[in-house]
Amino acid sequence: MVIVQHFVNALQWGSFYALIALGYTLVYGVLSLINFAHGDIFMVGAYIAFFVSTALLASDSFGLSHFQALSLTIPLTMLLTSCVGMTLERIAYRPLRRKGAHRLYVVITALMCGLVLENGNLALLGASRRTLPEMLDKVVYNIGGIAVTNLKIGVIFTALLVFVALQYIVTRTRMGMAMRAVSWDKFALPLMGIALDRVIVFTFVMGSGIAGLGGMLFAMSYPVLDPYMGSMVGWKAFIAAVVGGIGDIRGAFLGGFLLAFVEIMVAAFLPSTFRDLFAFTVLLLIMWQRPTGIFGAPQTTKI
Repeated sequence: MVIVQHFVNALQWGSFYALIALGYTLVYGVLSLINFAHGDIFMVGAYIAFFVSTALLASDSFGLSHFQALSLTIPLTMLLTSCVGMTLERIAYRPLRRKGAHRLYVVITALMCGLVLENGNLALLGASRRTLPEMLDKVVYNIGGIAVTNLKIGVIFTALLVFVALQYIVTRTRMGMAMRAVSWDKFALPLMGIALDRVIVFTFVMGSGIAGLGGMLFAMSYPVLDPYMGSMVGWKAFIAAVVGGIGDIRGAFLGGFLLAFVEIMVAAFLPSTFRDLFAFTVLLLIMWQRPTGIFGAPQTTKI
């Protein structure tokens, strides 16, 4: 039963990794760009959820219950976080793309955007940690000695729902077809009457909205917010996306759960100081056997 309990915990932790990794793989799959600021967009989403939920619950004019506040906070958080991602694309990435800048400069710009979000948050809001208001009455279900909360079930179910919805959008819709066309040949896309910038903006909006949702769920599960909360989580989610096969939605999703499973199991049976060492060693062995990731495929370049 202890193993099963750890497995359930790994599913919750893997859901956070998976939600962030999906944003990484979306942007990379369309632009071949690694948006290293994505982990900090996750942090911004958590802070947006904090301010939105606090405003909704504190205002007497709304008179909302906690569940109603939660129902409004989720779409507002995703919408506002999407605006942050769209702003980054418009201000930081689009000028470089139109000038044909080398990919290295775009990666440096992405790192710089992440630092701006972190330190801008620190400068504007201070270093004091904040706590997300309670919007959900937590219920603990004891099933055969396994303790599962309603929040944990909600987090896992949300991650699965986002994965299914994203897979459907990318594979079954016209916009998803346009996204796949951009990844194949972005220069031919305008000749087909498809606005390249619109597809790219849609990609950033989707990825940032999912990161904002992940940030809110993380803040509900571990309700202590600080400006650097997305840094390490974002890097690990990026590694999970690479292990799964960056650019592949299935790979990003699976990689997030795989990393979480290794981390939780190591921390359960060994000192927690060994967690990152063993987790990254296992992932390194996987990359040694599969350099392109679990679902990744070698790419060829025409000269």
